[in-house]
Amino acid sequence: MNGAGLDIQVELVEALLLRFLRREAGKFGFSRAIVGLSGGVDSAVTAALAARAFGPREVLAVNMPYRTSDPSSAVDAAAVAGALGVNARTVDISAMADGYFSEHEIEDRGRRGNVMARCRMIVLYDLSAEWGGLVIGTSNKTELLLGYSTQFGDSASALNPLGDLYKHQIYQLARHLELPDEVIDKAPSADLFEGQTDEAELGFTYEEADRLLFLLVDERHDALELAERGFDPKLVEGVVHRIIGSQYKRLPPVVAKISDRTVNQDFRYLRSWGH
Repeated sequence: MNGAGLDIQVELVEALLLRFLRREAGKFGFSRAIVGLSGGVDSAVTAALAARAFGPREVLAVNMPYRTSDPSSAVDAAAVAGALGVNARTVDISAMADGYFSEHEIEDRGRRGNVMARCRMIVLYDLSAEWGGLVIGTSNKTELLLGYSTQFGDSASALNPLGDLYKHQIYQLARHLELPDEVIDKAPSADLFEGQTDEAELGFTYEEADRLLFLLVDERHDALELAERGFDPKLVEGVVHRIIGSQYKRLPPVVAKISDRTVNQDFRYLRSWGH
């Protein structure tokens, strides 16, 4: 891919993200992390950063397969955990998800995927209480802008080191961190149902999305300028619609204003309060 404008200085970005993790976790007295390790590149990069920030023995990586998950995902997750030297655990979510699916006769694939994503987050937050560590997020900037995530599912976390990195930049960082080639080279997938891939669901490639999003969001070009650059107007319109339509996923719940000091409106200092 032509990464003009998207390429990062990987050593600098790594240093910034390690400092971010240590500083933000340290504000609340945490020095341990928990990561959902799917076998994909995003979670592998998050686990690698957490291992470098806190030390491998202070990181718990959790693989959470469903019964239809691709077995190779668990193999890749184990390879990453082994290479990093982090603690690893497998929690099969089939029973908890199937209990709900069966009782409520849920067959819709989208609904099932959302339930599975939220089951995984239930597991991570419960184990974070046992482990005494913060849940570290794995959602990248491309996914967040496109709304390609499940609210209170895979998008949930205490800290997210990847949220300002496009997918192209995640790959650059993954290679810098020397993650296994099989994880970097595989087709991105949330592994929510058999044969699922991100790009097939989205209807376009991450390469197309990154180039378009960078120009739209970071460089603030309008649709006409993008058309002049050769982008399909329908693709531009579709991506803009996704960004606008998913804004609610990127915001905390809106609190009705009654008092003079309303949480997330006038009082916005919870993260650093007292520090």
